[in-house]
Amino acid sequence: MPRLTAGDTAPDFTLPTADGRSVTLSELRGQHVVVYFYPAAMTPGCTTQACDFRDSLSALQGAGYAVVGISPDPVDKLAQFAEQDGLTFPLASDTERSVLEAWGAFGEKKLYGKTVTGVIRSTVVVDPDGKVELAQYNVKATGHVAKLRRDLEID
Repeated sequence: MPRLTAGDTAPDFTLPTADGRSVTLSELRGQHVVVYFYPAAMTPGCTTQACDFRDSLSALQGAGYAVVGISPDPVDKLAQFAEQDGLTFPLASDTERSVLEAWGAFGEKKLYGKTVTGVIRSTVVVDPDGKVELAQYNVKATGHVAKLRRDLEID
């Protein structure tokens, strides 16, 4: 799967979200958007990462960044995840994995020393014009949001 790099046009998407609505990337133009991809709701690493985004949301939003989480989980599981952990940013469902693939966040990865095919934990920051500002693949669940904030110079 090709990965996105800075300067690429971010592929547009419309996906259903945990709150029963949908999110469309192009409708978020005019602001920075952090799009992060995670393997599975309610697993330890994904919960840690989502809660880190939740806890950093006011700082990110204050700096002009929206946050969207995307996984292959169905909407009902995402709704349970959002409620259980108080997640207030959109959690989008990509059960067909088309957005994951278009963004380079699905493919071969190493898991416990074995090569498997699945979601590659990734974060892509899209600028207000819809261009990729920053793309990070194979990120760690723990500490990633703090590193991202440092990379983006957000206190």
